[in-house]
Amino acid sequence: MRNDVMMGGMSMEKDIDKDIAGAELGFRKIAGVIKQNGRKILQNYPISSTQFIALQWVTDEGDLTIGELSKKIGLAFSTTTDLVDRMEENEIVKRVRDSKDRRIVRIHVLDEGKSIIKEVIKKRQEYLGEVLEGFSIEEVAVLNEYLLLLHKQMKIVDDK
Repeated sequence: MRNDVMMGGMSMEKDIDKDIAGAELGFRKIAGVIKQNGRKILQNYPISSTQFIALQWVTDEGDLTIGELSKKIGLAFSTTTDLVDRMEENEIVKRVRDSKDRRIVRIHVLDEGKSIIKEVIKKRQEYLGEVLEGFSIEEVAVLNEYLLLLHKQMKIVDDK
């Protein structure tokens, strides 16, 4: 991908590929820092990083089957079953029969799981607030706007 830009009568070629590569690297580095920070926060809870991701999906999407959850988190059905077993032992979730079809079993988040999600997200937001202390209110608003725009565009591309 190349883009020509005219400046002062001269044609300057801008290498979009370098910008895209830089953005990808930036996102990868940010994701790494977020993951490390998330692991630190989770050390105070009876839940692993993978269990937290699963818990977030069930909290955000509503009661899911193990099959649905395994697709969302990208793990094998058997691995997801083991994950849910451990979360159920820690009284974070429970399996419940679907009210419309008793053959279907869904994962339901219990109060302890809701509490963990709420506390961990609050700590993540506090961390982000600390990171963004040097930004102006306008810069934070613009950052948020661009992140929402990027996410919207990702969904459009993924739905093609």
